[in-house]
Amino acid sequence: MVPLGPLLWARQSLLSLLLLVCCLLPPGAQGQASSLWVEPQDPVVPTGGSLLVNCSADCPNPNQIALETDLSKKLVDSGLSWSAFQLSNVTSDSEIICSSFCSGLQITRTTGITVYLPGKVSDKTGNFTNDNSKHTGLPERVELAPLPPWQPVGDSFTLRCQVWGGAPRANLTVVLLRGQKELSRQPAVGEPAEVTATGPASREDYGANFSCRTELDLRHRGLGLFENSSTSRQLRTFALPMTSPHLTAPRILEVGKEFTVGCSLDGVFPVWEAQVHLALGDQMLNLTVLRHGDMLRATAMATAREEQEGAQMVCNVTLGGDSRETRKNVTVYRFEEPMLYLSEDSALEGTMVNVTCKAGTRVQVTLDGAPIMAPGQPAQLQLNATESDDGRNFSCNARLEVGKILHKNRSVQLSVLYGPKIDRAKCPQRWMWKEKSYQVLECQARGNPAPTMNCSQEVSKLTVPVGIPFLVKLYHNGIYHCQAVSSQGMTTVEVVIEVQDRNARSVTIAMVVLVVLGLVIITAALLYVFGVPKRSGIYHMKDRSTSLPLTSKQPDGLAGEEPS
Repeated sequence: MVPLGPLLWARQSLLSLLLLVCCLLPPGAQGQASSLWVEPQDPVVPTGGSLLVNCSADCPNPNQIALETDLSKKLVDSGLSWSAFQLSNVTSDSEIICSSFCSGLQITRTTGITVYLPGKVSDKTGNFTNDNSKHTGLPERVELAPLPPWQPVGDSFTLRCQVWGGAPRANLTVVLLRGQKELSRQPAVGEPAEVTATGPASREDYGANFSCRTELDLRHRGLGLFENSSTSRQLRTFALPMTSPHLTAPRILEVGKEFTVGCSLDGVFPVWEAQVHLALGDQMLNLTVLRHGDMLRATAMATAREEQEGAQMVCNVTLGGDSRETRKNVTVYRFEEPMLYLSEDSALEGTMVNVTCKAGTRVQVTLDGAPIMAPGQPAQLQLNATESDDGRNFSCNARLEVGKILHKNRSVQLSVLYGPKIDRAKCPQRWMWKEKSYQVLECQARGNPAPTMNCSQEVSKLTVPVGIPFLVKLYHNGIYHCQAVSSQGMTTVEVVIEVQDRNARSVTIAMVVLVVLGLVIITAALLYVFGVPKRSGIYHMKDRSTSLPLTSKQPDGLAGEEPS
């Protein structure tokens, strides 16, 4: 016999269920081969309870479907082939008969109702009376004691079930369950009966449902096995390692600077239930949490504030009411770049310039060329601005000791204003160019601000470009005044440009040829004059002459030689 206890008080639900299954039950009626059903079959009803009965037939066009009983009944609903009746105040065992006419023949179906006492009845004081203890019935109340919100893995926990009512107790058994698995089966003893079972919690117990069920075995009385269960309780187990979280964070924090904080802990179960918190002092940080296996890892970006000096970095992992925490002392400091300034950013040549560098009270500053000062004292330097100081960089170094030595630097550049100056090495005095060639006049001047350069001919005022290629003409020949001009003054140098005519070479060659030819002619003439040998002696004339005959005369220095 299948107990239908929960359906006894759910009339409309039972009615719907009966309508769905009425055609699935096997037919039979007192030896007749007709199709008439009664649902439920052989019901068990608590004393004074009510029962919904459905009579149904599957013959064509059945009529006059009726229920015969001495109990109080009421037709609650009907259809083409079925009728439903509500029986109330059922106080004793009885039989009910369903009847109908099919094809002119009456068919019937009978079933019996068994009534039982549901247990002890509570009086107005809340105590249970024993007046009806001789009757049979299900326990009035079955309750499993609440389980701890969290149970550490490996620690023992106890299931405790209490049962009120139910008789006879000799046939009442209490079963403790994990899901559908039996953990313990014990008889119900005492009032209320209490049954316990103890065991270690495991990771597999996380999320498991535990319950308590009573079994009233009345099958020997022909009533069957009646069950009643408690509300299930869910167990949550957890595991936290004994080690503290691993916290990674800078030990020294600069105010206003962003930094990364990390916290990790391995061996956490269930890791998805764990809560992790990172804080700098009273400042809670926004986390990015990664869970993988049993590893919990959290990272956050933080920015230190000045009022957090002396604060601690804290990582806390909480699970199941237990927690692990790591704290780390941090040093918060403010270290700004030093202030470096000049009394004049642009100073005239020959003026005095003051260079000053300073920083916070705990910071020591050093300035190039200035004496070293104590922490908190400014460093100063004074100089007479000259051309060589133009573009000079002054560097200030700030030094702060906060567990370690920190440095910051700042530099500034001095601009010295001075008049134009021309260096002869960059502006040669004499240039020799050929006509119709492209040349560049190089003449550079320096100064601050940078001067402009202009070169013009002394007489004609003809200007030539400076630093730019140009075509040289004969009229570029001459003396030029190159002038550099700026807001700080001017200076002039003289430059000579000599331009050679392209035909001058031919003339020169002709002149050279003529000169050489003249020299050759003169040389030949001289050789002719001085190179012919002299003759001396008597010359005989063919014609007579009245003149005196020539006589031989020896030259000077040849005395004693014979005449030729």
